[in-house]
Amino acid sequence: MDLQKYIKTRGAQVDRALGRLLPKEGVRPPTIHKAMRYSMFAGGKRLRPILCLAAAEACEGSVASAMPLACSVECIHTYSLIHDDLPCMDDDDFRRGRPTSHKVFGEGVAVLAGDALLTVAFEMVAKSQVGRRYSHADLVRELALAAGSLNLIAGQVADLEGEGRNLGLADLRFIHQRKTAALIRTSLRLGGMSANAPSGKLRALSDFGLALGLAFQIIDDILDVTHTSEHLGKSAGKDVRAGKSTYPALLGLPGAQREADRWTRRALGALEVFGKRGMMLRAIAGHLLKRTN
Repeated sequence: MDLQKYIKTRGAQVDRALGRLLPKEGVRPPTIHKAMRYSMFAGGKRLRPILCLAAAEACEGSVASAMPLACSVECIHTYSLIHDDLPCMDDDDFRRGRPTSHKVFGEGVAVLAGDALLTVAFEMVAKSQVGRRYSHADLVRELALAAGSLNLIAGQVADLEGEGRNLGLADLRFIHQRKTAALIRTSLRLGGMSANAPSGKLRALSDFGLALGLAFQIIDDILDVTHTSEHLGKSAGKDVRAGKSTYPALLGLPGAQREADRWTRRALGALEVFGKRGMMLRAIAGHLLKRTN
């Protein structure tokens, strides 16, 4: 299967699964379920769940077993975007080419929609199948660590505190490792765990995910200063306006691109243990380095 067909096929499978697993819009109270679905089905790339499924396949597992875990990480990701866009955080009016949740439903419902997606993610994990090597407790711990105050939330806090300050490369990397790379890494690890991956392969997926997540965020920083809001589907140049440190600001555009290339090479090197089974993960990494939105 070629890469574009794989992304389209797996993305559609994830959408169908999310449609089944999330409460329907008409379930009382309908406002919260409409808000959850509004953001969930706003046209996201489904990068994290697709990586989860590809990791499961690389470890000789099945898409069916990994799917609830893939959906859980997309719920965590979408919740983080809803809260990220709030006026008290990044204060963004558009996400994926549409008005953000709080612009449509109000701040209170947007906060609660994010809370609900965070919660339902763990319900999905609890309903997943487990194999001989990893228990439900292992899976819940994995997702909780990625979403908690040591990773995703740590990155967001450091990002907020870094506004208007001249951060060094180490501080900027701290933010990106936790705010972006941690959930990408966990997406891959959960896919591997669904397939009973041995410790060596799980470690390789971790290394791949961390490096890929950093490359992904550096490209995001580059796109933020080189493309329009219409092209990106979100407000361009907002990092500069917010006084945030970015890779292009610290290294220049050529230097930032070289840094993205370097982390992508490191990510690809981590996949050697998978041989041909890592082909799709390699293709996704290359695709993300060349993306334009």
